[in-house]
Amino acid sequence: MPEHASEVTAAEIARLAGVGRAAVSNWRRRHDDFPRPVGGSDTSPTYELAAIERWLREQGKLPSVPLYERLWQRADSHPEGVPAALRIAGSVLMLVREDPRLAVHYSAASDSELADRLPAELESALAARFGPNHPVRLPEQLDEAVPLLRTAVKFAEDVGPAQTYEFLFGRYLDANPRQFVLTPPGPAELMAALAGERPGSVLDPACGSGALLRASGATATVHAQEIDPELASLTALRLALATDPTVRVRVGTGDSLRADAFHDLAVDTVLCHPPFNDRNWGHDELGYDPRWEYGFPARTESELAWLQHALAHTREGGTVVMLMPPAVASRRSGRRVRADLLRRGALRAVVALPAGAAPPHGLPLHLWVLRKPHPEHRPPAELLLFDAAGIPGSGAEKAPWFAVSSAVLDTWRAFDRHGSVPDRPGLNRTLPVIELLDDDVDVTPARHLPPPAADGGAAELETVRDRLAQTLRRTADMAPAPPADGEPARWPTTTVGELARSGALLMRAGGGGIAPQDGSAAPPAVLTEHDVIAGGGPTGILPPGRAEGPAEEPVLVEEGDVVVPILGGGGVARVVDAAIAGAALGRNVYLLRPDTGALDPWFLAGFLRGTANSRQASSFATTSTRIDVRRLQVPRLPPAEQRRYGERFRTLAAFEDALRQATQLGDQLVQGLYDGLTDGTVRPG
Repeated sequence: MPEHASEVTAAEIARLAGVGRAAVSNWRRRHDDFPRPVGGSDTSPTYELAAIERWLREQGKLPSVPLYERLWQRADSHPEGVPAALRIAGSVLMLVREDPRLAVHYSAASDSELADRLPAELESALAARFGPNHPVRLPEQLDEAVPLLRTAVKFAEDVGPAQTYEFLFGRYLDANPRQFVLTPPGPAELMAALAGERPGSVLDPACGSGALLRASGATATVHAQEIDPELASLTALRLALATDPTVRVRVGTGDSLRADAFHDLAVDTVLCHPPFNDRNWGHDELGYDPRWEYGFPARTESELAWLQHALAHTREGGTVVMLMPPAVASRRSGRRVRADLLRRGALRAVVALPAGAAPPHGLPLHLWVLRKPHPEHRPPAELLLFDAAGIPGSGAEKAPWFAVSSAVLDTWRAFDRHGSVPDRPGLNRTLPVIELLDDDVDVTPARHLPPPAADGGAAELETVRDRLAQTLRRTADMAPAPPADGEPARWPTTTVGELARSGALLMRAGGGGIAPQDGSAAPPAVLTEHDVIAGGGPTGILPPGRAEGPAEEPVLVEEGDVVVPILGGGGVARVVDAAIAGAALGRNVYLLRPDTGALDPWFLAGFLRGTANSRQASSFATTSTRIDVRRLQVPRLPPAEQRRYGERFRTLAAFEDALRQATQLGDQLVQGLYDGLTDGTVRPG
């Protein structure tokens, strides 16, 4: 394949050079020698990658192209599309993983030799790994993919075949966010942990990108089915690279409810994040299907159809963990199925997750844990109900995910071992099944938990009131003095992008990094965009890494850094203090690390917060506003003047923190009084 076959868009050129897209438009207008388009359209032209790289180097705008970026560009410019490129690259990476010596051979072979021999080798390896009816379809000729394969093998030498494919697959999923419903790593890991440490053979009948099966740690056979043939092929390769070569991977395509690819299969564990609210799940065609052992689901109860499909594929005593929308716990159309699940002891626990744990992010989704009943065993008499919203956080902040996951797991494991756990108001309750078998059969956790008592009663509320009074007095003392009049400033300005190029500050984007898997060190907490906006401590967690290849290092914040969230309209910039130093930088947050000899951090953060500054650096999409950090402006002032402004901005930030604390204490006092008056622990007098 000739080098010029790889093409890039203006947005991809901007990413290569580390600039905004407007800069690429300026280069096209101002430089006569800028490469001409070779494809695309008038509104979205594409350019020859090699020519663009050459021009950027000649202009001093690109010292070197990162290998990972070159790899993605080769995949993105494949003539048959990114999915075809990923199927080819993933198949070669699978071969290299099983025999690392092939990497040297492929690097030394000629283009024609690779194109001639690889199709047969890859097809043989795919059949051996997945069986003869595997979903990974490759082209008969690989001439156009040879540069992609060479780059993938070279990248794999540094990070490993599995991480190389994870990078490509992750980029593809990120580029098509509306096309896929993904299970985030945190809930996926929790679901796998709820299934037990020895999952045995595992099935996911609606596998999507394979997140649940990847998290399962299966040691026997992995079975997956996905309705989208293209996604099924990519997920099959992901699972093959993520699991031990001794683990059999079987991936089917099609609608699991209408066309079950594993009709006679019984496994130890089923993990599933099914489609939600699907009225076209097959109600009319499947009325007499033997899977409806607990009752024929209504047309509006597609989730209960998926649940019974999962139980039908589970061995007696096997475990099913399902991610469900909260309405399934209470809809009247599903009460008969819920009642039979309870009577026969199949449903063992319902866990309400905090809102935002998984898409759709506005709903507090539920986890249902089920066990396939043994016909000769007496059904369990109690059900565990757990509401993660009751897990205490820090002040008014919600609990971080690692606290949620640990609390859920500890409670479930104790319940599973002993059959019961002590009730905790507002958090969990072990409820006799007989109490749920009423007209509603409502298993929503929050509706059955004893309400949390007002913390500490009247004495604790008096303490909160005293703290609020002290905070209000301190806030009044800190209120800024009346400002002095002045004329609009006419000082010269520079941009953050120019400061970064001159070395006055270091600019890094957050969102990278994975947690180590060897237990050598506790992973740092993640400073999310919500944390920056709310002024709280880090609440996020790093996604789990894998054993293959070196772990990607996160960006860690240091005291004196300035962090800026880029979504939501701007107006926020925060100086990192000792309390949050060492946290990892989350997605959609930029780090600016000033050279303190040239730039005062508080001066920088203060001017970045100006409304006019944020407005001129914003781009507007249909659903959100995004800040281009490089375009934010800063006055050119001498160090002494910077420090004078910086000290003023520092006092404003302290005043803002005091206001925030007063608001939190006021909310706590008001809600505590409402709760105390309504539950009788506080009297009106």
